[in-house]
Amino acid sequence: MSDVGAQPVRVSAIDDHAIIHDGIAVWCSVADPPIEMLGSYISVDAFETASDEPDVVVLDLEYGTAQPYVEGITRLCDSGFRVIVFSQHTESSIVLRCLDRGAVTYLSKAEGREHLTAAIHAAAADQPYLSPTMAKAMSHDESAERPSLSAREQQVLISWFQTESKELVASRLFITVGTVNTHLKRIRAKYAAAGRPASTKASLVARAIQDGLISPSDL
Repeated sequence: MSDVGAQPVRVSAIDDHAIIHDGIAVWCSVADPPIEMLGSYISVDAFETASDEPDVVVLDLEYGTAQPYVEGITRLCDSGFRVIVFSQHTESSIVLRCLDRGAVTYLSKAEGREHLTAAIHAAAADQPYLSPTMAKAMSHDESAERPSLSAREQQVLISWFQTESKELVASRLFITVGTVNTHLKRIRAKYAAAGRPASTKASLVARAIQDGLISPSDL
């Protein structure tokens, strides 16, 4: 049940099909906790000319073209938005490209309402959400661009995934919060240097699962 007085998660959708906009709007209207649709747009360009400030952007990959427009993810993530890809494409290579561009979650449109609303809530809270499509793609990932993390960095990273705050990580590992922050900044820098930026906690989880540092069952 929703908390009394809870602020709704604000969402904007980018897709060139009206039926998708209508479906997402209906799903959001009955979501619990609440989700508010701020706007629906037919392209990344149209969204960028608006004044929406959503917590989460739900993004399709195709706009009347034959090729998925993954560059849109980069544009949105570089502007500070948390992006959920919602696409008919399920090829592992495309999923992984989108995650490497900064998407926090990738959903197949066939996964529907339950997965999308759960992913929106997770993204707004900067928490990971592993859809079946993501899980399948990560199991087939053979990327060689894996940053070398020290044993301590891995320990801090996994502890952060498994707790609610950096303070709890510090308590668990008998270090200071400042040291936790230092390790996390170093980890992010290593991923950025490898061409796989991870600016949010959710995207770091995706990278760690891809790289075999943690399994979904460990979360």
